[in-house]
Parts: sequence; C-alpha cells; structure tokens
Amino acid sequence: MARGDEPADLLVTGGRVLSPITREWVSTDLAIADGVIAGWGRRDALQTVDVGGAALVSGFIDAHMHLESTKLWVDEFVKGALPCGTTAVACDPHEIANVAGLDGVAAVAEAAEKMPFTFGLAASSCVPASSFESPGAAFSPADIRHLITEFNAIGIGEVMNYPAVISGDPTFREIIAAAGWRSVDGHAPGLRGSQLDAYLAAGVESDHECFALDEAHEKRQKGMWVFLRYGSACKDLEELLPTVLTNGPTRTAMCTDDREPHQIRTIGHINHCVRLAVAAGCNEIDALIMATFLPAQFHNFFHLGQLGPGYQADILVFDTLADYRPAVVYQAGRLVARNGAIIPGVVPATPAPDSLRNRVHLHHNPSAHELTVEEPANGMARVIGVTQGTVRTTYLELDVRDPSYDIARIAVLERHKKTGRIGLGYVANFGLTRGAIASTVCHDAHNVMVIGARDASGPEDMAVAVARLSEIGGGQVLVHEGRILAEVPLPIAGLMSDLTLDSVADQIENMEQTARDFGIAIDAPFMLLSFLGLSVIPDLRITDLGLIDVNQWKQVPVAL
Repeated sequence: MARGDEPADLLVTGGRVLSPITREWVSTDLAIADGVIAGWGRRDALQTVDVGGAALVSGFIDAHMHLESTKLWVDEFVKGALPCGTTAVACDPHEIANVAGLDGVAAVAEAAEKMPFTFGLAASSCVPASSFESPGAAFSPADIRHLITEFNAIGIGEVMNYPAVISGDPTFREIIAAAGWRSVDGHAPGLRGSQLDAYLAAGVESDHECFALDEAHEKRQKGMWVFLRYGSACKDLEELLPTVLTNGPTRTAMCTDDREPHQIRTIGHINHCVRLAVAAGCNEIDALIMATFLPAQFHNFFHLGQLGPGYQADILVFDTLADYRPAVVYQAGRLVARNGAIIPGVVPATPAPDSLRNRVHLHHNPSAHELTVEEPANGMARVIGVTQGTVRTTYLELDVRDPSYDIARIAVLERHKKTGRIGLGYVANFGLTRGAIASTVCHDAHNVMVIGARDASGPEDMAVAVARLSEIGGGQVLVHEGRILAEVPLPIAGLMSDLTLDSVADQIENMEQTARDFGIAIDAPFMLLSFLGLSVIPDLRITDLGLIDVNQWKQVPVAL
C-alpha cells in the first residue's frame, strides 16, 4: 500500500500536514492502511475523504497526568479527551496505587487496553510519596520491575521523594536503574544548583513542578525536560512559557497533571494548553510540536507524534486553528470524534471492578472533640498558608486567636488500615469561615482530609463530613450546620466516580458554586485541598502523622 501497488484503506485529501521535523506545513494527501500512515501523495484507496484545505496534525499527547485526578474512570475520560484531540497520555497511576496497590494499577491497565486511545502507564516510583504518608499499599523495587516487565510500563513515574534521591538512597537508586532505556519522570519543585545536579546525576530526566521561570531555565540549561502545566490547581504554563519564547521548544512538552472533568468539558484538554501558549505569543508550530512530537520523544512513543509514513494514524483535522478544537479526530485510522462529540459506540463501556469499591476503612467515625486541635497556650502556631494558582504552601507563624487572620482548622484521618490516627493543624487563606469541606482525594496516600471553621461549630461539621464520606465510600462533601449541602461521590477507590463525565462535571460545578457562596474564593478549592497532604512539595504540609516541614524534612509540632 505504501508503494501504491494496492489501494489504501483511507485517503485523506486536500489537507496541509504539519511536519514537526522541518517545521512546515506540507500540502499532501495521507494514505492510511491498518491504522498506520502508509504514505504521502495521491493513490488509490477504498475510501477517500476530502478535508478541503484543513490543517492536519498528529494527535495531542499529555506529557504527564494522573487519570484519577479527572475523577473519571477510564472509558469516561477517553470520551472526554478524544473530542479535544488528545489521543495519548503518559499516565502515572500512583494515586490508585497508593490506595489499591498492584490490583488498582492492573484494573486501569485492563480497561485501558480496550480503548481507542494510547495509555502509556508509568511504573509509579513513590508509593507512598514519602515516609510521612500512610497509604493503603507500598511498592518495592521488585514491584517497579514487575510493572515494567508485566505491564509494559513506559518508564518510571514521577520520582517525588527528591530528598531521598539527592541523598543517594539505595532504594531509589535501584528504582531508577530499573528504567533501563525508558524515561524517568521527575518531581523537583524549587530544586536548583548542586541539589538539582545530584537529582539529574541520579538519572531523573524531567520536571513539571517549576516554581519560577529562572528555575525552569536552569533546568533546561542542564538538559532536563521541563513540562509546561495547566491543570485545575497548578497553572504555570504561561509563567514558564518565556523559556520557550527565548530559547525554543527543545526539551519541553505540555501536560495537564491534574485537570477535573468540568474543565475538560468547558475549556478542553491539551488543545487548551496549545491555545493558551499561542495567545501568550508562542509560535503556532512550536506550540503544536510541544503537544505532539516532543512528548512522544520523551516517552519513547516511537509510533506517535507525527504523520510520517509508518506512524500511527492519529490525525486531528482542523478546519481552523483559531481555537484549536479539531473538527474531526481519527485514532489509528478510525473516526472517533466529530465536531466536539464522540462517535457513538467507539468507546466500549468498561466498568471498574467491584474490588476497588468500599475503600474507606476508618477505625471509627470521629467525634467533634477528636477533630479539635488544641489551641497553643500563647496562641502562636505553625500554620499552612495557601495561595491561589499554586499547590506550593507557605510556612506561617500566626496567632490563631487573632480574628483578623483567615484561619481554619484542618485534619487528616488515616482511612486504609483502621489505625485511628488523626493529624490536626491550622490552614490560612483558604476562605472557609463556616461549615466544613472534606475529601478522600488527598495526595498521595489519599487519606481523609477535612477543613472546618475556626469557631466551635467547625469540628461539629467536620465530624459530619467525615462520617458522610465513610457512608458513601469516598468522595468530596461540603457541610454546614450539620447538613450536607453538596457532594461528589467517588466510590472507585475513593478517587473516581462511576458516572458519566457530564454527571460528574455537574456535581463538581455545583460543589464549587456552593463553596463560592460560602466565601471560598480560591479556584478549584477541592483540588487545592487534596494537595495539602502531599509531603513532597514545600513548605508545610499535614498528614495523619501531623505537620510536616518539607524544607527541613521532618515532623514539627503545631504550637510554637
């Protein structure tokens, strides 16, 4: 068929094909056979489609994401991503791994195999993220090797415990070595200088957690890949984009990391990242390359990233590139979406196994007294400070009795092994002055995180919220005066819904509107809430063990 001796399955005529290597648009026809680009130019075909001058681009690739953060099971995520032009992802399943171990990863992998989509599953390196967290499962280097050999993992998932890597921890040396020729994804918030040198010398290759432009520039200078991210809580793409504008797109790619379904429904997926980059001054071809060819290069998706002969026929057809929403999407030569809608019957239903349900195992439903943090004698306490648009926290020392400060209570309850452990503390600048919000999505160990008002009513509502999460098998809730005002049930491992994308998106939008009505002005408050337990992002975090000073890498008391 490539020679033209036999008719191709499909001939796409009248298009302009993006060549990422020569950085140009080429007017040519595309012949497709057995789901692969067989060749360029006119030839016989069983079916011909004229796209009338449309731009043809290889399918978008998300360089780093977590399926669980979409709150959707595999099939519903694919239904949402394909119409946006995303046909492949590099997916680190460490969220479900922290809850359900290898069985959780196996369930995702089994469902993913049935999809008209490329799921590159990474071998999650940090289960748990650190010794300060209490997950439902833990991975050894042997488990990592098992994921690579038996699950065909694309590489090592983000290596989050950067202090252990920098110190030369032998376990992480073994984990990184297990990658062999495969990619090693990183997580290096704020790393500079000799610490960054050590992290890179250990074998880590990428980062999606840059705090500042000069940090991203240093990392690229030293050969590190930098992923430009725009998720629900972390939105650094535009801030870091000048490194591309000044120095070109080499060793950069786009990712969502953590993006919720109502945003996929409204603003899109990787196509939204492309749109933002171009609007911020990025050359259109550079933006498209960062969404296609470059992520394929990093993750060794040898069959993806361009539309040359021999590559998989993941084709995006753009009648106009104005908003980067494809009019038509082909995956492996098959029509899968048109005009923003999935083609009926393309995505098979693949329900999650029952073994992933009923994963909230509290020792008991706590009383309000158990969720009441003891006020320091002098009022002075270490307080977690939150900031709009970033999951980095600040280390604050505040008088928690001072009403001028925006302070709320916070607690984390171990939910996997019925230990009864509860970590208590304070959080500032969240905007919660009444009621309580709670979630079983709590990176990365995914215990129960709950924030309540500073006054005496807070612990009462916190207790109601925790009990409700236990009752529904996990999710997110908002409580006021003992009543459940909004909730998003997440019965699959306490992380994902079994409903459709639209249903989950509606629930989240209702939840966030209710939160805004309560005065919480932070975007994606539940996404931000979920990161307050992640002990590998500076400065101050909280787990079921208590407050964690990430910069000093130790547990610290609440009271000063």
